[in-house]
Amino acid sequence: MTETLLAGLADPTLDSQRVFRAALDALSRPGRAVDLPDVLPDGAPAPLMPATAALALALFDYETPVWLDPEADRLAVRDWLRFHCGCPLVADKAQARFAILAGPLDALDGFAAGSDAYPDHSATLLVQVAGLSEGAAHRLTGPGIELEETMQINGLPDDFAALWERNRGLFPRGIDLFLADGARLIGLPRTTRIERKEA
Repeated sequence: MTETLLAGLADPTLDSQRVFRAALDALSRPGRAVDLPDVLPDGAPAPLMPATAALALALFDYETPVWLDPEADRLAVRDWLRFHCGCPLVADKAQARFAILAGPLDALDGFAAGSDAYPDHSATLLVQVAGLSEGAAHRLTGPGIELEETMQINGLPDDFAALWERNRGLFPRGIDLFLADGARLIGLPRTTRIERKEA
């Protein structure tokens, strides 16, 4: 274990509820950035952002296998997750119920998409990006969006809309996604349609 283990939530019961509500809010209003409450007295272990770390503490437990991409797979992160969440860390992303991507997202393939009988047996990805208000513009439509929502993200691949459309086509199967930047996040449930806006 690392010598200095950062603290978890200041008030585990209350803070996990606050973060969980914020996560539900983000998923119920796809494309709209949600500010997470400041619940980490010591901050997050590098390279995790506060939003990613707070989501992990609220959502991960001993029943949720977690996969870390090469950028997130660091000793300090592994020790912190094991101590505070008790979650098993897996080398095969197909076994993960949650995944943390601190590096670039290049594909959605290989993660569990659930089955027609058990669509909830799928992965939720926590993807860190460079910004939630700049970069390529995307048009979002679907449940939780009155007409359409415009989302600008710095840090998604150029073909993200095509990757996401393949995922959406699996419905009711498919993965769900959180995009994190600092203490802010955007939720993208598998039901959301995403089209890249041309400049």
